[in-house]
Amino acid sequence: MNNFTVSFFGHRKIKDLQQLDECLAPMIKKLIQTKPYVTFLIGRNGEFDEYAASVIKRAQRELGKENNELTLVLPYTVANLPYYERYYDYITIPESVDCAHPKSAITLKNRWMIDQSDLVIFFVKNDVGGAHTAMKYAKKSSKHMINLANII
Repeated sequence: MNNFTVSFFGHRKIKDLQQLDECLAPMIKKLIQTKPYVTFLIGRNGEFDEYAASVIKRAQRELGKENNELTLVLPYTVANLPYYERYYDYITIPESVDCAHPKSAITLKNRWMIDQSDLVIFFVKNDVGGAHTAMKYAKKSSKHMINLANII
């Protein structure tokens, strides 16, 4: 299968949801419509992650799930796993992260997601925090990147 993988990183707090939606929704739909199969990798560490997941779910309802999946990538096991299992198509904890100390697990999970990706979509306005660190790693890894904060 010709799989195209996209991961998402952004700030915990988002102010411009309407503008973000106007930019992100068409992008997600185009990926689903033009790629043979798309795997969307996402965390659950803030408003951007939750919002991006909801945009993907909305596109899946509109366009179907035959050629795409939404995978939640966790740094460790969480208590409310049954809720997440109902919402996401798949849930994974990368093996390389599973035994890591909780303080480093999120960074390792983010690097794993970027390493798997053909495209990394960011919403990063600030030059501090986990999303910014992930963006620096993606740039260093020569990944194809889009920072929505530069578009809206």
